[in-house]
Amino acid sequence: MFFRLLFAWMLVTVTLTTNLPAQRPEKLDYAIAIHGGAGLEPDKLNADQKQAQEAALRKALDVGRRILADGGTALDAVEQTIRVLEDDPLYNAGKGAVFNSAGEHELDASIMDGANLQAGAVAGVTTVKNPISLARLVMTETRHVLLQGGGAEKFADEMHDQPQIARVPNEYFSTEARRQDWQAAVEKEKERQKQANKNRMGTVGCVALDKHGNLAAGTSTGGLTNKKWGRVGDSPIIGAGTYANNETCAVSCTGTGEYFIRNCIAFHVHALMAYQGKTVDEALVYLTEKVLEPDIGGLIAVDHLGNISMHTNTPGMARAAADSTGKVEVKLAR
Repeated sequence: MFFRLLFAWMLVTVTLTTNLPAQRPEKLDYAIAIHGGAGLEPDKLNADQKQAQEAALRKALDVGRRILADGGTALDAVEQTIRVLEDDPLYNAGKGAVFNSAGEHELDASIMDGANLQAGAVAGVTTVKNPISLARLVMTETRHVLLQGGGAEKFADEMHDQPQIARVPNEYFSTEARRQDWQAAVEKEKERQKQANKNRMGTVGCVALDKHGNLAAGTSTGGLTNKKWGRVGDSPIIGAGTYANNETCAVSCTGTGEYFIRNCIAFHVHALMAYQGKTVDEALVYLTEKVLEPDIGGLIAVDHLGNISMHTNTPGMARAAADSTGKVEVKLAR
C-alpha cells in the first residue's frame, strides 16, 4: 500500500512539474507592446504604405519606451503612447476615426491600473481630441468607471482646466480615406461587415510593465464603419477590450467588439493565467484559436514578468513591442 501511494505521489508530482508553464526566471525592468488594429491586410499594402505603418508604430512605441526607461509609470506610458496613435490619421482612434451611420464620429477609450484594479472609460464622445486622457480622468477624478455620450462630454467640460483635454469639432476626426470607407458601406449595406471589420480597422492599444512592477493597459477606437448611432464596442468595456492586474497581465484587444464583449476576452486572459496556470502566450493562442471565431480580431498582452505576447486570427495586425533588454519588434502580418 505504501509503495502504491508513493508511486501515485511521484506520478502526480511529475505531471504537475511537466505541465508548469515556462516563465521568465526574473522580472524585466520594463516591457511595452502596442497595436494599431487587427483586420490589416499586409499583402494589399504597397511598400510606401507598409513603411508608413511601421514608422508610425515605431514613433508611438518609442514614446512609451522612453517613459518606462526613465522610470515613469506604466499608466503614463500607456496614456502617452495611445495619444500619439490617436493623433495619427492612419488609425481608427482620434484623428482618422471611422464614420457612424449618421456620418459622424463617436469615440471610445479605456485605461486600467493593474496595481489597484482602478479603471476609467468613456464611450460615444464626439469633441474630445484624445479620449484616452479623458478616460484616465474618469478613473482619477470620479468614483465611476464608465461615462458615455452627453455625460462624458459634460465631464470633459468640467475638466477644462486640464491641458490634456483638448476639444475639437467633430469634423476634426474625419479623413478622406474614412469617408470613402463609409460611403462604400452605405452604398453596399450587405457588404457592411466586410468593409467595416476588415478595412482599416485601426483600433489602437497599449500595454506596459514599469520598473515599479506595475502593469497598465489602454485601448482607444472610433468603432466600426457605418455603426449604428450609439453603438458601443469592447474598447471602453473593462474586462472585454481592456484589463490589467499586477498578479497576471495587462491586455488590450482589437477586432469586432461584440465578440470580445460576449467572451470577456481581456479578463479571460487573466483567468486562464490565474486559474489554469497558462502562460500569457498560451492564453492568447487559446483565445484567438479556440474561443474567437476566425477572422475576428487579436490582442496584445504583457505579463507581470515582462513576457510579451501578440496574436491575431486576422490576416494582419499592426503591432510593435520593446523591453529593457533592447529588443524591438514591429510586425504587420499575422
